Amino acid sequence: MPTLNSPSFASDWLKYEGDSYFSRDTAIIASGAGRLPSGRVIAQVTATGKYVEAAASGSDGSQTATAVLLFPVDATTADAQAVIVARHAIASHAGLTYGSTINDATKRAAANAQLKARGILVREGA
Repeated sequence: MPTLNSPSFASDWLKYEGDSYFSRDTAIIASGAGRLPSGRVIAQVTATGKYVEAAASGSDGSQTATAVLLFPVDATTADAQAVIVARHAIASHAGLTYGSTINDATKRAAANAQLKARGILVREGA
């Protein structure tokens, strides 16, 4: 049976953002992060200020979810500029994606709580 791979869009998960793009920032996604879709939960590495996928464990800042990627980006071989949702927003849990280490409901809840502390409310449903 064929698998459908449809791209994700910000409208899949972003349900509210502040006026005049107040919720958005620009960011650098670290080289080696790979191809990241819209809606990927990301974290800022303390030493470099660059962003990577949020991870369930770590000690470099990647363990704390801080933002959500607004548009897809490819940081496979080089750093990539990105637009992120960093504050004052509402997201649908159904459209967010997490890195491979955030692989169960408890870890997703922890990441969502970290986003809430940054002003990004993750809600169940649409």
